[in-house]
Amino acid sequence: MLTTLLLNGSPNANGCTHTALSAVADALNANGIETKIVHVGHRPIRGCVACFKCAQLGRCVFDDLVNQTAPMLEQACGVVIGSPVYYASANGTLTNFMDRLFFSTPFSKRMKVGATVVAARRAGTTATFDQLNKYFTISEMPIASSRYWNMVHGSTAEQAQLDAEGMQTMRILGRNMAFLIKAIAAQRDAHGLPEQEEITFTNFIR
Repeated sequence: MLTTLLLNGSPNANGCTHTALSAVADALNANGIETKIVHVGHRPIRGCVACFKCAQLGRCVFDDLVNQTAPMLEQACGVVIGSPVYYASANGTLTNFMDRLFFSTPFSKRMKVGATVVAARRAGTTATFDQLNKYFTISEMPIASSRYWNMVHGSTAEQAQLDAEGMQTMRILGRNMAFLIKAIAAQRDAHGLPEQEEITFTNFIR
């Protein structure tokens, strides 16, 4: 079963971000990918405290939605991060969640397909889009793209639905993401994943 996890980083369960994520989910479903939307933005999620207990426990020391979501991420072939724009960046609750989710989980995320969608009244979308995509690019995760940057505009769900170009961008993203997920799964099943090297850590202290 090919599945995608969608994370709603808005405090509003049914607002603009959810509208965008739902359009992506509908396109994924129509193309044979099962989906699960998890609401993150309304939870009191603290940030990482760099205690490194996760290296011993295999999970975050703070037992909250991060640990509940980790098994879903492990099983998923793709993940979509959705966020409203706050001061030209992602919701702080969402970034706390993502920092801990990606850092504390011991399983590899390589070749899971990632995508970001953002919602704003007006501006700050591309900065937020770039910020959230960095979780994928540090994890060997291919990024699915659309015809335009993945954003919708509006102050309410109804306004977001009237953003015809934004909603089309979400539909195209879902179809492209489904294609990429299925292509990677077929290649993995036939030939395995690309060769992986051991991690080399360096710094700039001589």
